Parts: sequence; C-alpha cells; structure tokens
Amino acid sequence: METFGIVDRALRCEGAVVLATVIGVKGHAYRKPGAAMLFLPESAEGRIGSISPGCLESDLQARAAAVWASGECEIVRYDMRPETDAMWGEAIGCGGVIEVLLEAVSGELRRALAEARSRAWRGVASKLVRERRGRGIHYRLAEPGRAEPGASGAAPLFEWRIARQDRLVLFGAGTDADPVYRLAAGLGFRVAVADWRQSLLTTERFPDAELASGGASELVRALGIGEGDYVVVCGHQLQRDRAMIEALLPLRPAYVGVMGSARRIRHLFDGLPMPDFVKAPVGLPIGAEGPEEIAVSIAAELIAVRRGRRTREARESHADYGSLSGGRPEQPDGAAQAVPGACPR
Repeated sequence: METFGIVDRALRCEGAVVLATVIGVKGHAYRKPGAAMLFLPESAEGRIGSISPGCLESDLQARAAAVWASGECEIVRYDMRPETDAMWGEAIGCGGVIEVLLEAVSGELRRALAEARSRAWRGVASKLVRERRGRGIHYRLAEPGRAEPGASGAAPLFEWRIARQDRLVLFGAGTDADPVYRLAAGLGFRVAVADWRQSLLTTERFPDAELASGGASELVRALGIGEGDYVVVCGHQLQRDRAMIEALLPLRPAYVGVMGSARRIRHLFDGLPMPDFVKAPVGLPIGAEGPEEIAVSIAAELIAVRRGRRTREARESHADYGSLSGGRPEQPDGAAQAVPGACPR
C-alpha cells in the first residue's frame, strides 16, 4: 500500500491505531526502509498492509497493544539471516536484519499526519521529520529533498516521505472504464472520470470519483489537468479522442495512455507527435484480452510509471539517522530485540 493510503486509513480508523515503519534494513528484506503498515489493537480487522511475507506481523501485533497502552514507541530489531532461520522456524529466506518502529497514532503524530494528508490531497508531497528533544519525540512536516536544520538541541530521527495522491483521469466512461477505475482506486489514485455523455457518469458506477462532462477543451480546463496527472483516453470515438489528445499534449501530463489497436493509434496521431509520456496502445504487453485483463495491464503500467517518477523524486527522501535510543547493541543471532521507552511521548 502506498504511504498515502496508510496515512489515510490511519486517520479514518476509530480507536487505537499503531503505525509500524521499517526504519532500517541490512541485507535482503521483503520491504525497504519507509515501508509501513497499521495495527488496530481494538478492532477485529487487526492490521492493514504488510511489511513482511507474514513472519513479523504476529509478533508486532502483540507489541502494538502495549505501545498503544503506554503511549511510548518501540523499536524492534529482527535478525532473519539464513543462519538464524532454524531458530525462527519460518524458512522465509528474507536473509536480512530488519528494524521496525512502532508508534501510537495520537497527539502530535496524528496532527502531523492529518496535515500531510491535506497536502497530499492538494498534490503536494511531505516529509515527516521525527526529532528527539530531551525525552520526547516531536514531529514536523518538511519539503522532501530539502535539508533543513532541526530545532536547537533536537536529534534527527528517521524521516518518512508521504507522497502526494496522484490523480488518474479517465476520458471515456464506457463499460471498459469500470475495472480500470476499481483497480486505480485500489492503488491509491484519486480518480476523475470524464465523458461527453453525462448519463454515463453516475456515482453508482464510480463511487468517490470526480465526475465531469463536456468536450475535450472544456474538460481539460474544468479538471485543471497538468504535469502531475495520469490520463487514459478511452472514449472509443475517433474525433473526440483525437481532440482530447490534442488538448493534452501541450500540457505534458505524467502519463497519457490511449486505448485502441495499432491501426487506430496511427489515425489518432496522424500529424501529431508522440512524446515519451504517451503510451499507445495503453498498458503493458501481457497479451491481455477483455476489459478486466486490459485493466490489469493498464494498472501495471501506471505502477511502473509512478514508481519511476517516485524513484527520481525521492532518492534521498528516506533518511536513517541511527538509533532512537542512542545505540543499537548487538543481540544473539535470531533474537528480536526491543527498545521499549526509546521514544516516550
């Protein structure tokens, strides 16, 4: 799950919520630093997301209840290297050392996450900065990629990049738009559906989507499509799709995917440039047939493009500044070392 999805779910949940973040990895691991999930000690749902193939979550869930009850965060260090696998008895082959920070989502942290979510809705990424001042942990938001001095006497801790919520615009509300909408929404995209046929734009088909009706130029203006947006052109009407492509090209969105056969694509782009951000035909070449499979190929391409952009934007967005408690002593192979009280609130 994307960081925005984790933040959004944390703030929507009622009752106890504990955030688990991977803050350090040595060797191979299932997830990288910055990966996060939620534990819900008072809910039957139990947990949201994952940071391992399933080998760490049960132990972390047991610890999460104590973290919520005490209000103190906890760091847990798991040694999953092959020589210790017999001790764990999981045979998962992760082959690394993983450090996880558990924090109760309350007080200052909750307020910081709420502001980060608000920024993400506006298309702005944030960096959650943790600072230790005396015996307390303080949270603030900063701009990703920018080094900023901390408060006087504050020790920097692990930073967490909270990505903006990317928007996908579907131009064309035919039946093949439904599975694309469902998959994109599940991937954390904010989805807008646009069509010249207003009767197709219903909340029953596209719950939570932004709906807009009109011609190509009108829709581009009304939706404010820009460089950060992803667009799939799937109107299946040659002249209207061509008009939308012509309106989009000068705006240089992050991604423009166009549905259609190779022959249709040639007609649509006759006399028009096809920049790198245009993918036509849309979707990864997986031999997809039918709306559901084509939607999967489109979703896969959206992930690939988004990951590529995020990698370029956030090469230095996760920073590990060492132990929250001032040092990580070695422990016997295979042990899970906890540092309770490392970050009292």
